[in-house]
Amino acid sequence: MFALWTWAGRGTGPAPRGSGDRETLALVLPAGADGALEVTDVDAALLGPDDFADLTVEHPGHSILLWQDILRTARTEPVPEAPDDPELPTAAHAVPDASGTSVVSAQRALRVLRDTEAVAADLRATLKAQLRPYQARGVGWLRETVDTHGGAVLADEMGLGKTVQTIGFLLDRAEAGPQLVVCPTSLVGNWAHEIGRFAPGLRVIAWRGGEIAADAATVVVTGYPTMRLHGRLLTGQRWATAVFDEAQAVKNPRTQVAKAARAIDAAATVALTGTPVENHLDELWALLNLVTPQLFGHRTQFRRRFVRPIQDGSATAAARLRDTIEPVVLARKKSQVAAALPAKIHSDLLCDLTTEQERLYDQLLAQAVDDGFGAGIERHGRVLAALTSLKQVCNHPGLVTGELRELAGRSGKLDLCTDILATNLDTASPTLVFTQYRGTGELLVRHVAEQFGVTAPFFHGGLNQAERAEIVSRFQAEDGPPILVLSLRAAGTGLTLTRAADVIHFDRWWNPAVEAQASDRAHRIGQTRTVTVTTLTSATTVEEHIAGMHDRKAALTDLGDAPGIAALAALGDEQLIEILRRKREN
Repeated sequence: MFALWTWAGRGTGPAPRGSGDRETLALVLPAGADGALEVTDVDAALLGPDDFADLTVEHPGHSILLWQDILRTARTEPVPEAPDDPELPTAAHAVPDASGTSVVSAQRALRVLRDTEAVAADLRATLKAQLRPYQARGVGWLRETVDTHGGAVLADEMGLGKTVQTIGFLLDRAEAGPQLVVCPTSLVGNWAHEIGRFAPGLRVIAWRGGEIAADAATVVVTGYPTMRLHGRLLTGQRWATAVFDEAQAVKNPRTQVAKAARAIDAAATVALTGTPVENHLDELWALLNLVTPQLFGHRTQFRRRFVRPIQDGSATAAARLRDTIEPVVLARKKSQVAAALPAKIHSDLLCDLTTEQERLYDQLLAQAVDDGFGAGIERHGRVLAALTSLKQVCNHPGLVTGELRELAGRSGKLDLCTDILATNLDTASPTLVFTQYRGTGELLVRHVAEQFGVTAPFFHGGLNQAERAEIVSRFQAEDGPPILVLSLRAAGTGLTLTRAADVIHFDRWWNPAVEAQASDRAHRIGQTRTVTVTTLTSATTVEEHIAGMHDRKAALTDLGDAPGIAALAALGDEQLIEILRRKREN
C-alpha cells in the first residue's frame, strides 16, 4: 500500500481528501525546532499500487512523482536494479522499523516492489487466482524469510487470504519434495479443495492415516488429531515444507499435538494464525520455537527478556519484542492492506432477565455457595460448573430445568434475538447466530422454526466434514437459508460466509479474539456490505463482568492476558461471589 499525507511546513496536515481510505500511520518525519527525525502519528490516505500510479494529485511532492513514475514503468518493464535505482527522498520511504529506531531504506523499499512484481509474474502461469498486491508481497515475504531463517509466522488478520498466499508459496517449492499441511480436522477438505482450485499443478492428498506415497509436487493435508495419532508415519518422511494452519492449536508445547508438530522433519516450517496470542505471550514463543527453533530455542530466556517485563508494564520490552520478532512474523491488518473491505459496526445490547431467569439464577448461585468452591483442581472444576449453569440460565432457563415445552417469553435474550431476526428476515438480510453451547444451538434452531417457519441449519462439532461443507455451500447459495446457527468453536476458523452481513453473538466467550474470529466468517474479502456484529449480554449477571473484561482486554490482545476462568478460580470466595451475583441496582 502507498500512504498519501500532507506537509504543512512545520508539521503534517490532514490527509488528502477524495482518495483512498483514511488511516493513522506511524511515520518518520522532522519534528521539533531542530528538525530531528521522530516517529509521528500521521493522518494518511491509503491506496493500492494501481490506484496510486494513476492518481492525479494537486501539488504533488517529489516523492509522489518518483513513485508514480516507477510504478508506471513497472507495468511495461522490470523495476530497475541498483545502481540505476532512482534517488528517493526520505519522505518516500519514511517507514519506521518495529522498535522505532531506524527507517526502512530506499533500497529496501524498491527491492520489495521489485520482488513483489516478480512474484506476481511468476505465479500468473501456475496459480489460478488474481493476487492482490499485498498477497503477492506475502508470498515473496514467505520466500525470503524461509530462505533466511528456515521458517515464518504469517499472522495476517482474518480474512486477508492466508490460504491463497500459502498455496502460492507451496507452488514455488513444489519441486523441492513433498509438502505437508496440518490444520483443524474441519478444514482438511477445505484445504484440499482450495489447493485443487488454485494450484491444479499440485497433487493433493487428504490423509487420515495409513502409508504415505508422497513425492515432489504432492501436498499432504491432514488434521491435528491425525498427526497426533499417526505422527510416526509423518516423522518418517522428509518434507520440503510443513505448514501449520490455525497454529494456535500448538500454542501449548507440552501437549501431544505440539510435540508431534515439533517432530515433523521439514526443510521449511510455516505457521498460519490470525491470533498469535490468545491469552499469554508464552503462546507466541511456542509458535516462534516451532518455526525457527534456532532463533527462539530458550523459553526461559524469552520469559526473562520479554514476558515478565511486559507483564510489569514495560513499553521498552514490548518494543524490543516487536523488533525481535519482526524478521519472522508478518501480521497485517485489514485497515492496512484491504482498503476495499467494508467496515464492521459493533452493537452491544444488554438484555433483561425474565422473572423466571432471575429466580433460577439466584437459586443456582445460592446452591453453589452452600456447596462451597473447594480448592486446587477441584475449585477450578466447581467454578467452571457454576459459571456454565449461570450462563445457561442467561440463555434460557429451560436449558437448566429441562422444561422446554414453551420457549418464547421466558428469556430476555431469546426474545431480543427473535426481534432482531424478525427485522433481518423482513429486510432479506442473511444472519449468522453464534453460541458456545450445543444445547443453545439446538434450542435456537427449534425456536426459529416455531416462530418463523424457517429451517435454520446448525453448524457444530458433531458434524462430519461432508455435512459441514454441505451447510456452508447451501448457505452461501443465493437462495440459501436466511439464518445459520453456528457453534462458536467449531465455526470460528477457516470458513467463508460472506452471504451474511449480520452476525449475532448469543452468548459471551471469555476471549474477545475468539468472538472476533467468528465475526470474521462474514467480514472477509468478497464481502460487499457493511457487517453488523451484535453481542447479546444479560444485564446484571456475570455476562456483564465478561463484557467488562473484553473492554479491558481489547487493548492487550497483542500482548496477551490471563484466561478468564482460571482468573476467577484464583479469587477468594467473597470476590468470586461478588462477580457471579446479580447486580440488582443495574
